[in-house]
Amino acid sequence: MAALQRRQHRRGLVVLFMLLETLSGAGAGPIRYSIPEELNKGSFVGNIAKDLGLEPRELAERGLRIVSRDRTQLFALNPRSGSLITADRIDREELCSQSARCLVSFNILLEDKLNLYPIEVEIMDINDNTPRFLREELEVKISENAAPSSRFPLMEVYDPDVGMNSLQGFELSGNSHFSVNVLSKADGPKYPELVLEHALDREREAIHHLVLTAMDGGDPVRSSMARILVTVLDANDNPPVFTQPIYRVSVPENLPVGTPVLSVNATDQDEGIYAEITYSFVRITEKISKIFCLNALTGEISTSANLDYEDSSFYELDVEARDGPGLQDRAKVLVTILDVNDNVPEVVVTSGSRSVAESVPPGTVIALFQVYDRDSGLNGLVTCSISGNLPFELEKSVDNYYRLVTNIELDREQVSLYNITVTATDKGMPPLSTEMLISLDVADTNDNPPAFPHSSYSVYVPENNPRGASIFSLTAHDPDSDENARVTYSLPEDTIQGVPLSSYVSINSDTGILYALHSFDYEQFRDLQLRVIAHDGGDPPLSSNVSLSIFVLDQNDNPPEILYPSLPTDGSTGVELAPRSAEPGYLVTKVVAVDRDSGQNAWLSYRLLKASEPGLFTVGLHTGEVRTARALLDRDALKQSLVVAVQDHGQPPLSATVTLTVAVADSIPDVLADLGSLEVQNNSDASGLTLYLVVAVAVVSCVFLAFVIVLLALRLRRWHTLRLLQASGGALVGVPASHFVGVDGVRAFLQTYSHEVSLTADSRKSHLIFPQPNYADTLLSQESCEKSEPLLTQEDSGFCKEGDSLVQQAPPNTDWRFSQAQRPGTSSSQNGDETGTWPNNQFDTEMLQAMILASASEAADGSSTLGGGAGTMGLSARYGPQFTLQHVPDYRQNVYIPGSNATLTNAAGKRDGKAPAGGNGNKKKSGKKEKK
Repeated sequence: MAALQRRQHRRGLVVLFMLLETLSGAGAGPIRYSIPEELNKGSFVGNIAKDLGLEPRELAERGLRIVSRDRTQLFALNPRSGSLITADRIDREELCSQSARCLVSFNILLEDKLNLYPIEVEIMDINDNTPRFLREELEVKISENAAPSSRFPLMEVYDPDVGMNSLQGFELSGNSHFSVNVLSKADGPKYPELVLEHALDREREAIHHLVLTAMDGGDPVRSSMARILVTVLDANDNPPVFTQPIYRVSVPENLPVGTPVLSVNATDQDEGIYAEITYSFVRITEKISKIFCLNALTGEISTSANLDYEDSSFYELDVEARDGPGLQDRAKVLVTILDVNDNVPEVVVTSGSRSVAESVPPGTVIALFQVYDRDSGLNGLVTCSISGNLPFELEKSVDNYYRLVTNIELDREQVSLYNITVTATDKGMPPLSTEMLISLDVADTNDNPPAFPHSSYSVYVPENNPRGASIFSLTAHDPDSDENARVTYSLPEDTIQGVPLSSYVSINSDTGILYALHSFDYEQFRDLQLRVIAHDGGDPPLSSNVSLSIFVLDQNDNPPEILYPSLPTDGSTGVELAPRSAEPGYLVTKVVAVDRDSGQNAWLSYRLLKASEPGLFTVGLHTGEVRTARALLDRDALKQSLVVAVQDHGQPPLSATVTLTVAVADSIPDVLADLGSLEVQNNSDASGLTLYLVVAVAVVSCVFLAFVIVLLALRLRRWHTLRLLQASGGALVGVPASHFVGVDGVRAFLQTYSHEVSLTADSRKSHLIFPQPNYADTLLSQESCEKSEPLLTQEDSGFCKEGDSLVQQAPPNTDWRFSQAQRPGTSSSQNGDETGTWPNNQFDTEMLQAMILASASEAADGSSTLGGGAGTMGLSARYGPQFTLQHVPDYRQNVYIPGSNATLTNAAGKRDGKAPAGGNGNKKKSGKKEKK
């Protein structure tokens, strides 16, 4: 029946508390609820979803959760109903002790917007505790001469409930000598006192047995009992008296254990056993008894445990002084604990992320954390800060919460990881601080396109390259990471001369290596302009492009082509005419040849390969002019056969030959009369001369062979020396490249020109000197003959190579190894003076080619005479219809005709005995005219 009444009473309290909750929720500020203590786990507290204006299904979506710094979570959220429920049974006395109001405060956090809502729940007391005596038995000694109305303190009664549920009164069992009285303070504890109603008589009754009952005001009433044994003593009329009724002392909380706090003192005017005083604590809790200790003889109070201001800032102690017979006095000791800055601030991260994209806007919340300090006053005031050189800042929120937000846009390519140190410092003296490290990774976004190191590239590829060969490699760098930094290469869709670009070159999409799909021909096209595109792997992908110029380098793959004399189409043999009256240096004919190559590969030189009459004719080295070397004699045969070789200066050189038939006669009728019997007379003088020539050739060959053997021996010795020098560090690395010249440019002329080789022990100091020749067919001018440069072979040129290759290929050096006077130019018809220069530029070459083609056209139609107008070279009338160039291709871009600086003009002046302008003045003029 009593249990049923208690259950009905609790239901009424719940209804009352819910009504109070509704009334309190209508106001502003925190959301307040009230519940009675000792509710079962999962009991309803309040509808959070309704009070926050949310639907229950939104709670999980918006990340609603409870945020509290208490170690024990007293409440929980029901995600289905959106209600606040109890997480466990709540004991108000354990939670709030004797406090008049018991409030539990915490915060509700919405994760999506990081909003906080403060919540307060008041725990209401129920009568769940019975008043309890600290001792169930008490002995009280009273002198028999004690006056009526004397009061004697009894043991303390403790009831942890509050209000009406706490201790309300006492009852004493029936006795004529004693009654009970209650001492109480406003909202304070109650202490029972035993009151003597009538005088005692030890002789009549020495011991009195009493029963004291303590009762609270709950419904139903709870009570407890204690037995009191009253012993009547002999007379002792002077009790101990304290020097002061209340002692006050203040001590810091960091007072060491065992330190005296203060000493109490009481005096007794009696003597002997009645004056012996002992001290003891009365009416103290178990917690206080563990913190303070009292010396029973001296009255000194000292600490027996560490003091903690945050646990309790004030203690009230009751000290009793008792003499031997049992008379006593009491005094209060009030101990105030002073706060010391002994607690460092604490930082608790409530919510945060370990990674953030670099594209987030400024003001993005990175973390939410709370700072607090258990100290009080200035010692508990905490300021929070971070380093100023970081792209973050702190924003103060409610209840000592801070937000860590970005203040600028982040860039992962500059900083990919931030270690943010949050420092919390209190204002105590000295201040205490704590640090917390927040590591934040910056996630990559595709915000950087691939970049090439250079804006453009130039590649030099020799023609006739093998198909599928790699010709260049490009690399683009993307500062992003992972897939955003994976670069692929491609070529745009384009055409070259109507042919798709993809048929010429291709590129490896992963490595950027460029491959040639065709063998390039310099004579078809000389350069190729294209773009290379680099894409990254981001979403969306970014790209960049770079221009690439491929230059085709000429190779010596075309032999010289002889334009004149051309092979007859009717099977006859062309005949050139030379009068017997011709003086030395007379121009008999001219061999004209072109080379489809360009540069050095198109520089042509002429030489007489074979002659039926050695020493009778000479061929200009650069002009191709066939001239008489001496005056014609009557014994010279009428028909002379000459084989002229034309060779270019490529590596290796290519050549072509042509056979000329020269008729020696004063007039064409003389030639026609003897054409049927043109034979070379075999006489004894000619046979002897042939023998001498054979012997001379053999001697020269032996000397040349010996020279080659000696030269090979010296080069082997030089190679051995170079190997030693390379092993010792290469002393010639710093020698300028201008001090070296290859032998290959000179080797082609060793068979024709006289030379002097000077070799020393140190092969790098050897010289090759070309002296000024005394005949017309020379290569070097006086300027070059007076100079000598160091000679270095191809094997030695390895010292001048650099170890590191450049990204941009250097264009080939088109500068010929000879001086300006030695370079090929337009051909001249000076009398035997063939020391002219080669063409210096493309303009001279094109002008000369145009003149040759014009003359060839005139020769083909036979419309020009020997002394034709300017630009015809006088070749049409001189050589007749044999000079046919109808099918000659156009080589204006790459043809170089060896010769002198003078242009090709009327050549009849020489045959008429007139010296051309600019000719040598010491030449003998001829007065004979050529018959047509």
